[in-house]
Amino acid sequence: MVRSLRPQHTSGASLSQASPSLAHSGPASKDAGPAAPKPQAAIVAAALFAVVLWGGSPIATKLAVADLDPLAVGALRTLIGAVPAAVILAFGRLAFPRTATGRWLLAVSSLSGFVVFPLLFSLALELTSGSHGGLALAILPITTALIATLFERRLPPRRWWLGAALALAGTLLLVDRRFGLSSPGASLEGDLLVLLSCFAASVGYVAGGRAAREVGAPSVTFWGLALGGLILLPLTPLLIPSGALSGSGASAWGALIYLGVAISIVGYLAWYWALAQGDMTRVALIQFIQPGFSLLFAAIVLGEIVTWPLALAGVIIVAGVALAQSGRIAPVASQKATG
Repeated sequence: MVRSLRPQHTSGASLSQASPSLAHSGPASKDAGPAAPKPQAAIVAAALFAVVLWGGSPIATKLAVADLDPLAVGALRTLIGAVPAAVILAFGRLAFPRTATGRWLLAVSSLSGFVVFPLLFSLALELTSGSHGGLALAILPITTALIATLFERRLPPRRWWLGAALALAGTLLLVDRRFGLSSPGASLEGDLLVLLSCFAASVGYVAGGRAAREVGAPSVTFWGLALGGLILLPLTPLLIPSGALSGSGASAWGALIYLGVAISIVGYLAWYWALAQGDMTRVALIQFIQPGFSLLFAAIVLGEIVTWPLALAGVIIVAGVALAQSGRIAPVASQKATG
């Protein structure tokens, strides 16, 4: 990139880069018969495959903004992904929300996750390093839970607040220049933009999670991506002016295709399959290693130096998120079904 407190798109993302692990699941099955044995190795492999793809989101964005305007990168990321999403919708007959509430939630999810998030994240990666971007995105489950607390009137337990405080401390350690964690290409402005993009993505995750209760997670993902493309299409002359794509190299276009297809579609399909086939709470834990892949890819692809203090900040953030996720957030008041 999380629905219900579990994200859905990110990376990226979209539907990246985020924590779709805690995003949402489709409608529950009514079949009470005995379940067939689950291929555990295949489930872990699919989830790990998605996490590896999402770990490359900050690095691909960094490569793209090296040749292209960041606003163009943010727009093209969604527009490219919207094309195969539209094909899947045309032949897959995925449900569209029938209720006014469901359609409104889908619109909010699409606008936040596939328009605002990629634009902000692309602007951020022009100003900060790939490793900083990857670690800052690790805070996404915390921002999603905060939005969900307001959106769904849920009260986090004490363990969640302790984990959130720990993750926040790691994030402050990451962005505060006084601790010597700055690296070439990193800046406070860029790190703060990444955090702001996390809030935009979180709004999309929570809204999409509620919409998924009506039509299921795949429908929300592909309809959201297609609608995001429709929103951006009339803005294309402003975001991608004439001549903006001239001089862009193969690495930039490869990165864009990776963001639009691998992050937003392939990664989510693998992740949702794993969530549907396995124990969601256990599959979700795999996503905690995503920042590690981001640091590794930043070192290999971008040549960024991963220092021990930087790695320590990442460990603190991930530990805080893991602690927060281990606490169950109970509803403050009962809610009416929106269907």
